[in-house]
Amino acid sequence: MTTMAADAGAYEAVFDAALAADERIEPRDWMPDEYRTSLIRQIAQHAHSEIIGIQPEANWITRAPSLRRKAILMAKVQDEAGHGLYLYSAVETLGARREDLLDKLHTGRQKYSSIFNYPTLTWADVGAIGWLVDGAAITNQVPLCRCSYGPYARAMVRICKEESFHQRQGYELLLALSRGTEAQRAMAQDAVDRWWWPSLMMFGPPDDESAHSAQSMAWKIKRHSNDELRQRFVDICVPQAESLGLTLPDPELRWNEERGHYDFGPIDWAEFREVLRGNGPCNAQRISQRRRAHEEGAWVREAAAAYAAKHGEARS
Repeated sequence: MTTMAADAGAYEAVFDAALAADERIEPRDWMPDEYRTSLIRQIAQHAHSEIIGIQPEANWITRAPSLRRKAILMAKVQDEAGHGLYLYSAVETLGARREDLLDKLHTGRQKYSSIFNYPTLTWADVGAIGWLVDGAAITNQVPLCRCSYGPYARAMVRICKEESFHQRQGYELLLALSRGTEAQRAMAQDAVDRWWWPSLMMFGPPDDESAHSAQSMAWKIKRHSNDELRQRFVDICVPQAESLGLTLPDPELRWNEERGHYDFGPIDWAEFREVLRGNGPCNAQRISQRRRAHEEGAWVREAAAAYAAKHGEARS
């Protein structure tokens, strides 16, 4: 027992030294069980969010106002599906099974981002999601490119490049609407009004209420706290909204010269908690649709597995 404890202590010392030196932890490296568990939780939630997040925008593929807009939206949805696959592959390197993770999603034992439980009521919502939701995702995810866990960090490099393109697409869509007819401008403003506060909630609860943020930062999984990232996002969005000619729905939003940041009003954390509990506008719809898609796709997974097994035998 003494030898085992000494070995564990030596491994932990190597792990701590790697973190201190900003080196990457790789799948075959020793890591604390708590570190592995935390990564599985975070990466799985991220992967689930990418897959569930397809639904609100895919809702508008058949109703896009032009062939160009339809092609852009289809490409974006395809990108988001790819992001989910990158992330499921990354979490599998930690010993998790994709089938188990999907089962936990479908039974409510694992979460996805609260933002995707809101409806897309108009075409302008596609622009607001691109500008605000993908913009918040970029703010949150760019630091993850320096995550201490190698497979997650490397997956985030490509994901962030594509999310950045999606954010520009959303901004351009809103710009076109804001320069259009009075009805189009009103539609763009209404979408921004509805998506602004849920976008601020995407960064998670306040730092003093977050159960995981401090430890994730200590392990260098995250590099910034929830509140720091939320502030950075607000500071980015205010001048962009001015360029769009749209108003952010916060009467308390103003520049604070002393802080060097924009002050903003209180977030309705009661709403956030209700959505996380499954009581958001579209929670039931999103999970029901995901379960149905998974069940209807069973034959594809079975055929792919049979094909792989057959050709694997042929090669051997």
